[in-house]
Amino acid sequence: MNFRPPREEEVDVNLTPLIDVVFLLLIFFMVSTTFIRESEIELTLPEASAEVREDPIDVIEVAIDANGRFFVNGNALINTQLATIKQALIDVRPAEAEPVVIISADAGATHQTVITVMDAARQVGLTRITFPTKISEDQ
Repeated sequence: MNFRPPREEEVDVNLTPLIDVVFLLLIFFMVSTTFIRESEIELTLPEASAEVREDPIDVIEVAIDANGRFFVNGNALINTQLATIKQALIDVRPAEAEPVVIISADAGATHQTVITVMDAARQVGLTRITFPTKISEDQ
């Protein structure tokens, strides 16, 4: 008869498969992550005050009426597509200077039309954008 207790095998945790899984997860997240720039447009918003500011020399004026039509330096655009707005901005842009884009939108114009003009300006390299303000009469 054998009265000796059976040998207990030493319990060992093998970490190699765990490390493999962690590396696979790391690779998955690195590959599936996208890096986008949320906003590339820097705006200089004027404040409404009683003082009169001098207009910059190089200016591109974009007007948006209540019906959503666009006017670049007083000339109406044939449609409201982004490519048309970009081409109009390229056509009136001075060669040497970086002009200020002044976006004048009617109070009845949608936000989307203003954003479309801002996006077109950014895509053609015009980053100086401002909005005119109307001085309220109760000041």
